[in-house]
Amino acid sequence: MPLFRGWCSWLAAMLVLAATLAGAARGEPAAPHRPNIVLILTDDLDTTDLQRFPNIWNLLVRQGASFSHFFVTNPWCCPSRSSLLRSQYVHSHQVESNRSPTGGFPKFRPMESSTVGTWMHDAGYRTALFGKYLNQYPSGAPRSYIPPGWDEWAVPVTRLYQEYGYALNENGTVFQYGDAPGDYLEDVLSGKADRFVAETDPFFLYLAPVAPHLPAHHAPRHDAAFTGEPAPRTPSFDQEDMSAEPFWLRERPHLSARDVKRIDRVHENRMRAMLGVDDMVGALVSSLAHAGRLDDTYIFLTSDNGFHLGQHRLLPGKTTPFEEDIRVPMVVRGPGIAPGSTIDRLASTVDLSPTFAELGGAATPDFAEGRSLVPLLQGREVPWRDAVLVEFVHAAYSPGCPPTYNALRTDRYSYVEYETGERQLYDLYADPGELRNIATTADPVLVGTLSARLAVLHECGGGTCRIADAAQLWLRARMARAPPGGARKQ
Repeated sequence: MPLFRGWCSWLAAMLVLAATLAGAARGEPAAPHRPNIVLILTDDLDTTDLQRFPNIWNLLVRQGASFSHFFVTNPWCCPSRSSLLRSQYVHSHQVESNRSPTGGFPKFRPMESSTVGTWMHDAGYRTALFGKYLNQYPSGAPRSYIPPGWDEWAVPVTRLYQEYGYALNENGTVFQYGDAPGDYLEDVLSGKADRFVAETDPFFLYLAPVAPHLPAHHAPRHDAAFTGEPAPRTPSFDQEDMSAEPFWLRERPHLSARDVKRIDRVHENRMRAMLGVDDMVGALVSSLAHAGRLDDTYIFLTSDNGFHLGQHRLLPGKTTPFEEDIRVPMVVRGPGIAPGSTIDRLASTVDLSPTFAELGGAATPDFAEGRSLVPLLQGREVPWRDAVLVEFVHAAYSPGCPPTYNALRTDRYSYVEYETGERQLYDLYADPGELRNIATTADPVLVGTLSARLAVLHECGGGTCRIADAAQLWLRARMARAPPGGARKQ
């Protein structure tokens, strides 16, 4: 039987070669080459020092390009992941939180007929999603449910963030995992990814470990790592002066000794959990190399949102418009990408799916609002955006979150408008730690220009978002109605 299968494989390869040569003889163009694509999406990873993770650092960062200004559309899991799947801002897909009725899987489900999974599948890619999908999945659907577009599927159907004692929907069949060391979720997902990339290409793999999301469980082999290491004491850690901040921040007390101890403990566990992702990266690169596919594969690593640890007197968490929560790592290695390079253009979660589509020759629907990053990955100078949009909607079930806000992030400024009427403005050139809110003291022309641009981006849809996020195009489109005279270029 093995001999028969080998002969069949040889015969199939010869038939494909013969057809290709015959087409060339008739003058037919060769089919375009399509690379493999892997997205590794971590959960709650901030812009930590990636040198602490040797595989991520040596196999991705040093072999690829790092985006220094990559932002999420919303610093909360489900809204951000919805933006990734659809290339839409929150005001367009309207998945506003992690739970129904304002968010979660039940809110996103009606849109599943068109996601990056269906785009890549329809383009002829073998697709897989292993790991976290959306919060509350599969609420309202059978535990065996698989969304359209995914050829292989291995997603937890029990409570999220269980690294042991969980159940996985594996291609329509639910399997229970226990507490054995080999059942550690990141290792199970890693094994599935290794097997997937060893099979036929082209493939698109969406690999979504739950690390380092709290409670940040880690594998026993990493028990001793980072012991006693304190969380970074950034300039805004336990911020001294909060008098110019919005009310939701202004009245927060200083961190207590108990708070700081908890913050340090959370930091230790998050770093340990990320070592499981680091092992995953090492195994994946090894599997790709063994299969002869490494040089033909793009590997993206990023996060759905960031995380704060004591900055601005905040206990461990996310959802704020501060840099710790909205700016995340983004690293890419692959064909034609300069090793060890840095890309400083403003990029966003909405850009990922159009990037995958362009790399794979897939069609992007008209509702997509992001930009393909391919020109930047190729080192080309192209017209680009000079602002990104972040939107957050307060959820009644999470009273510790900030009020609803919209934020505009340019290269220089972070500008925020809350539903309370309060504002924040930080000049990041002069104040990278966001310690001085200058919303009430800055040039009114500057504030007015940023506010107008934020309003336009918050109302954009489809291709108009790629006009609203670029100042020159926006100015031309708005000149007759509201010329922002005297505004300084951001």
